[in-house]
Amino acid sequence: MDATSASSSSSSLSSSIFTNYPLISALAAFAMAQFIKVFTSWYKERRWDLKQLVGSGGMPSSHSATVTALAAAVGFQEGFGGSVFATALVLACVVMYDATGVRLHAGRQAEVLNQIVYELPAEHPLAESRPLRELLGHTPPQVIAGCLLGIVTGVIGHLINLFTR
Repeated sequence: MDATSASSSSSSLSSSIFTNYPLISALAAFAMAQFIKVFTSWYKERRWDLKQLVGSGGMPSSHSATVTALAAAVGFQEGFGGSVFATALVLACVVMYDATGVRLHAGRQAEVLNQIVYELPAEHPLAESRPLRELLGHTPPQVIAGCLLGIVTGVIGHLINLFTR
């Protein structure tokens, strides 16, 4: 491959990534969900927690928003009857099921384990162990809110994509 074709290939790759509507929709939904978490956390706890910008758990589910926006955008771009949309939809369902299932229950178990360790006598070898992360999964309302945010983001992205062609 000569320098001209390598430059052309690199240029088309970068322009296709920056114009990839499903990717942009998914990333935008993720960013919005993480940003919204700061405010929902403040509303619930009456304190600002900027860790919510990068943390998992909380309202809305950024994982759900991301995969739902991706599925919606793929559906609008490729068609809702195709195998690419089916793949994106199944991925979204698995992620959302996992968020309310395994990850939610792992977080609840971490709460119990942290309480047990907290109540250990000071001389116990585990008494000084670092607490486990408790906010791992999502409640169904958090997943539904993320899903709705993802759908709205996908629709808005589709409308922007239609009017900017």
